[in-house]
Amino acid sequence: MNFLEPVAYAAEGGAGRGFGMMDLLLIGGFIAIFYFLLWRPQSKRRKEHASLMASLSKGDEVITSGGVAGQITKVDDDFVKVRVANNVELRVQKNAVGATLPKGTLKALDD
Repeated sequence: MNFLEPVAYAAEGGAGRGFGMMDLLLIGGFIAIFYFLLWRPQSKRRKEHASLMASLSKGDEVITSGGVAGQITKVDDDFVKVRVANNVELRVQKNAVGATLPKGTLKALDD
């Protein structure tokens, strides 16, 4: 036998079993798990955040995604001005607002 000659070994086995009903159920199960555990919750969070950004108004107490808490003094199309202390205002993007706080939260934090 020469080392340069290709050698092919044929696998002796039965014919393939084909694509059955269990394979379809397995694929369907993976798709359902992907939908309910990943896609649906992310879509829900995205919709909630979009409605939060649309509902921002002057006087709302908010906390940004960076952890800065303050009160909104002005709302523009893409930005809001947040008062974080007396005579200190920050301009932040609307999508950086993480959550709104109940009224009076900032006053309670200052006490």
